[in-house]
Amino acid sequence: MPYSDRMQKNHLYSVFFAPRGNVRMADLGMQIAQQYLSPFDLLIGIVGEGGSGKSMLVKGMFPGLELTNDDEGVNVRPLPILDVDEDDSGFYSPHTYHLDIRFESAFTQMHVLAEAILKAIDKKKRVIVEHFDLIYPFLGGRNAHLLIGVGGEVIITRPNLFGPEPEDLTKIVFGSIRFRKMAHTAEDLCEHLILQKYKGKYTHGDVKHGFVLSFAEKPDIDLKRLETEVNELIAKDIPISYCDEEHILIGDELHHCTGPRMHVRTTGEIEEFALLQDLPVEPMTGRYLLVGLVGSDWEKAGGKDFNKIVF
Repeated sequence: MPYSDRMQKNHLYSVFFAPRGNVRMADLGMQIAQQYLSPFDLLIGIVGEGGSGKSMLVKGMFPGLELTNDDEGVNVRPLPILDVDEDDSGFYSPHTYHLDIRFESAFTQMHVLAEAILKAIDKKKRVIVEHFDLIYPFLGGRNAHLLIGVGGEVIITRPNLFGPEPEDLTKIVFGSIRFRKMAHTAEDLCEHLILQKYKGKYTHGDVKHGFVLSFAEKPDIDLKRLETEVNELIAKDIPISYCDEEHILIGDELHHCTGPRMHVRTTGEIEEFALLQDLPVEPMTGRYLLVGLVGSDWEKAGGKDFNKIVF
């Protein structure tokens, strides 16, 4: 057994917060590749809603890989994996292929895509498959060597005979992503209200069902007033729309955002928004944290124990 396989043998699953910015998502992809990817992993399956950051995660895991569903709208044709030659291992052919099943199924039948994936794997090529859950029923029980779900969190698993199945991850990530969308939109509403005074003076962090803005110095922010103003914007049910890869529109106002595809459609979809009514200090860094939460009875979350793991 190769050393790298021994290293991964006992790995069941790992969970990360799903970042809400493209740069942070790419950085997480790089971290996942370093910690969890084996050189012998040939089939990488990724599941999650459209716009959840799957492609950016792939870019981080495999820098320089040509994605067939590029976000800039350049779609690679013909699909390279369909040209794998049965009679030639292809020294000069790509070692790694990428395909987005939801996108490609509009042009190619599923059984053809499945055959191409299995053929490439048999030739020791690596295949990264987005929306892996859609193609899995056509692979004859062949699960991914590394299976990743992107929703409210990023879940990394190494399936074996006993699972998990792709469907197991889709149930989790499709159920949790709405909290990520609500939290990201609420975060942008807070930024929109304080940006002029605090532009460039904070960094972004995460908490379960919420967000964190981290300040080196204690900011002079009326937390109750800010919470009230955000809830007023939520009550107005203002449309949130994608503008470009660095901006969204809050109504008709332009707002800078590094994850513009990850929002609710209108502010009215944000549930139970609240700000923690103090600025706790992170002991290891000494930074002041502005904490916003959505979609849960956060007052019963147990003080600071918002990230409590429940089995």
